Amino acid sequence: MSKQTATTSPSGIAEIVLSSPEDALPDHQNLQVDGEAAEAFISEKRIGERIKYLRLKKSMGLVELGHHTGLSASFLSQLETGRVVPTLRNLARIALVFSKDLSYFFDPEPQTLFRVHREKDRIRQPQSGVDDPGYFFESLGYMVPDRQLDPYFAEFLPAKRGRGARAHQHTGCEFLYVMTGALDIQHGESKYHIETGDAVYFDASTTHSYVCSGETSATAVIVTLQQPVATQSSRGNSASFTSGRPRHMASTALRPRIDAVPTRKTGSRTSH
Repeated sequence: MSKQTATTSPSGIAEIVLSSPEDALPDHQNLQVDGEAAEAFISEKRIGERIKYLRLKKSMGLVELGHHTGLSASFLSQLETGRVVPTLRNLARIALVFSKDLSYFFDPEPQTLFRVHREKDRIRQPQSGVDDPGYFFESLGYMVPDRQLDPYFAEFLPAKRGRGARAHQHTGCEFLYVMTGALDIQHGESKYHIETGDAVYFDASTTHSYVCSGETSATAVIVTLQQPVATQSSRGNSASFTSGRPRHMASTALRPRIDAVPTRKTGSRTSH
């Protein structure tokens, strides 16, 4: 099986050299690639931008990089702006400075996570497990696969006779910020009253519930994070961890939620 490397001829034309490890070919065979094709390849891989990113990340100037690589600052500047086509030898010198493999410049760039959740696309879900829901909520992160946290927008309806709070619990922590109105939050054996602008952060493995305490609806942003909660050991200051996962929650399912959350626009998760 042949191996492929690239060089640059004295005339400045990029070349691809094919060499056989079994010595099936008596000599190297050079296949010339025109300059436009080489420039198109360099542009596609955004090699100049990758070099500049590494340099700026290290707060390094062009002159300093030139001292490390033996290349002039002028040449490096043209390299970063895509005005010259680099050789593999030059790229290797630059890669060594930043402790990168040569493949760094040719591997596909990782996609940065960024998702927009439009208000018109969200699904309004009722509190589950009750005939008369006390609140409705909308997932603000349903388009993100394998998300590490779950954000919601929730609307809590004014309390009325016959409607009781339904306590629940899940692994990790929970954060709640009251946007409008007022809420009473039951956390374990304790009860707290919070109003517009107040925020709470608590261990969600302890049973908790929410009740609107005003005559008008209350709205809040809630974020749940499915990670073990660090607690102070009774024997010292060292931290220990507790998952607090309810028995009825599958051990492999890290599914943070209020009571149920939509995984995407067309579906919802099973309530607990």
